[in-house]
Amino acid sequence: MMPFTSALVTGGAGFIGSHLVETLAAGGCRVSVLDNLSSGKQANLGALADRIRLIRGDIRDPAALEAAVAGCEVIFHLAAVVSVPKTAEDPLGSAAVNETGSLQVLEAARAVKARRLVFASSSAVYGDEPTLPKREDMPTRPLTPYAVQKLAVEHYLRVYQSLYGLETAGLRFFNVFGPRQDPSSPYSGVISIFMTQALKGEPPIIYGTGRQSRDFVFVGDAVQALISAAQAPSAAGMVFNVGTGTAVTINALWQLIAALSGSGATPLHGPPRPGDIPYSVAAIDSARANLGFVPRVSFENGLKLTMDWYRISAVEGIRSERDR
Repeated sequence: MMPFTSALVTGGAGFIGSHLVETLAAGGCRVSVLDNLSSGKQANLGALADRIRLIRGDIRDPAALEAAVAGCEVIFHLAAVVSVPKTAEDPLGSAAVNETGSLQVLEAARAVKARRLVFASSSAVYGDEPTLPKREDMPTRPLTPYAVQKLAVEHYLRVYQSLYGLETAGLRFFNVFGPRQDPSSPYSGVISIFMTQALKGEPPIIYGTGRQSRDFVFVGDAVQALISAAQAPSAAGMVFNVGTGTAVTINALWQLIAALSGSGATPLHGPPRPGDIPYSVAAIDSARANLGFVPRVSFENGLKLTMDWYRISAVEGIRSERDR
């Protein structure tokens, strides 16, 4: 059972959000979801339709927010423009969602006297600060509007706790992966894209040398960090890294996925992408100490679970095309 009885998940039809909603509902929590379905999918919540309250609306709409937060003890704020390139193409439009929209969520939480608000931030706030591993107390050097917007909301969290007494916590997610990550988007995670290409027998495109590294954390572990951040007394007012503390190169990632899928495709190499961070790995000492966070799913097991899901998804996609 959950230690809280009711929760709102903004962006709850998205990749991480839908896994969080599923876990909350399974624990007996009354769950409301606010999602405009611009990137999330109602199908991600299909099995939960009769167990949750889904409001199709935007975090920038005060009326939708007021309806969504009503009676909610804890608010998980995951709704965002998650595409880094989109925020670079449209910094004003993305800031209207990621900054102003988040401020409206904070205001709505304050209005209903929510017990705590947990915000999905990003490791992107560290930018190209070269020190490894990334620690929460090191300088932030955001390189993109997306990173700036996430960092701005972190500052609002601190202000809303100190000024208004609204308990807040932020989680700087590193590279979250797992089932339901949409591979059809060019902005999707590299694992979902690689897996889809591997199953099609297509060569992946690796930008740069492939020696750049990432800290990949399974979505189930990310969900546990979110739930812990909503209840741990020492989490209030803090921001935590959520990763594994282990780095994997992009070249090694493809080799593992190729072995799982049986793909013999040779990667193609493209030019490095602007703003791409070469090396990233999380220090998770603070999350371990304050949230009791310990990644439970190994990278290899997470890849296998994800590949199994993509195989089933690919078969269902072929059936759907055939039945049209």
